[in-house]
Amino acid sequence: MTQAEQILGYLKTGKTLTPLEALYDFDCFRLSARIHDLKAQGWPITCDLMEVNGNKKVGHYYLTNDMDLWPKQKKGRSVGGEERP
Repeated sequence: MTQAEQILGYLKTGKTLTPLEALYDFDCFRLSARIHDLKAQGWPITCDLMEVNGNKKVGHYYLTNDMDLWPKQKKGRSVGGEERP
């Protein structure tokens, strides 16, 4: 399974993902590149910048819960661990 597939599967659970979490959980050094790849496939992923330690901003990526906005997949094909009709 590719990093993008792992990240998509994680985001489908409704959780947010930061670059540091992506590094620890998926050995992904370039989360923004994987997010770019997923967005190019049509996945509606958003990034909110949140302030930490009073002066640093960290991106928190999440996938919209509105499944109507998710790209349609061919029947029987799994993307991110979930089969879609």
